[in-house]
Amino acid sequence: MTFAIITHTPHFLQEENVLAYGPYVREMNLWIRHVEKVIVVAPISKAETSKIHAAYHHEQLRIYRIPKLGFVTPTMAVLSVLLLPWVLFQMLRAMTIAKHIHLRCPGTIGLVGCVVQVLFPWKKKTAKYAGNWDPEAKQPFSYRLQKKILRNTLVTRNMDVLVYGDWPLQTANITSFFTATYSNEKIPEVLPKEMQLPVRCIFVGALTPGKQPMYAVELVHTLREKGIATSLDIYGDGAERLKLEAWINAHEASWVTLHGNQTAETVENAYKSAHFLLLPSRSEGWPKVVAEAMFWGCIPVALGVSCIPWMLDGGNRGVLLTGELPEDASRLHTLIASKETYTTMSLSAQHWSHQYTLDAFETAIKKLLI
Repeated sequence: MTFAIITHTPHFLQEENVLAYGPYVREMNLWIRHVEKVIVVAPISKAETSKIHAAYHHEQLRIYRIPKLGFVTPTMAVLSVLLLPWVLFQMLRAMTIAKHIHLRCPGTIGLVGCVVQVLFPWKKKTAKYAGNWDPEAKQPFSYRLQKKILRNTLVTRNMDVLVYGDWPLQTANITSFFTATYSNEKIPEVLPKEMQLPVRCIFVGALTPGKQPMYAVELVHTLREKGIATSLDIYGDGAERLKLEAWINAHEASWVTLHGNQTAETVENAYKSAHFLLLPSRSEGWPKVVAEAMFWGCIPVALGVSCIPWMLDGGNRGVLLTGELPEDASRLHTLIASKETYTTMSLSAQHWSHQYTLDAFETAIKKLLI
């Protein structure tokens, strides 16, 4: 089988290796393990790679290069329109050859792929919608358009659309799905995690305005003002780093440590030693860091976007943030003060997350490839 991947994720060429964002590549390696040939239609970046990048593992993998498309500024929009014919050609070329077409959405390239796939109604297809599928969510027009095309079974034929969460009134081609990080072999013995001072909090993810790392800092700062010995370790990098560094210096906040991008092993050890994962992100699909933290008994503290309320069982497996700093700090303070509740919540989080392993994920993928 020839398997074609249509994605906006930047790829990197290093000698014989093709690399991209680590969590995405590790997932795709599970898909392509079961096919003979792979075509990846994706933008190529000349930037430096870092610890967050990983390589594909497949001997018969070809890259069909396309430019990055965007319509944020007038200049980008004009350039994207001029480059669109080449993108269409590369997609048509890949989809014509492929037996199975796999779209990665949402994104501008995903939107183009959603339109082009309509021309191949007889071919087996899957679309991984990695964003927020909540029908009530406020999203850009391009995201809403992709969702509309994907769930329209008149134009989107022979496709399984994989979404995060279980939403009402969905068309027959919509399948509630998940993703995973750890294998069955990694499942630890479920042990009660105890609340002991000092409280250790971590933030894991891109340092972008949407992820709101500054809110995590302010939340911990508020707890410290209440007299709770608390620290915050931040793993990740991005545009907000300078803002964070300025705040840390201005407040002489030695209790905040910026680690930058780190290996999966380093982050895993952080989950094991931390009490709370802070994720005040305004938009998510399946937040892997939430499931990863729960796997090791680290309790997620997150805004209730996308499928997070379902993951946290409405607050029984974690803390749902409101976005109001005093109230959120009060909720966290109450949990810290109740050692028994904390331990019960940690155990519940572990039991839930241990269901969603790479083994279960690969089994689900195999069924989609048949």
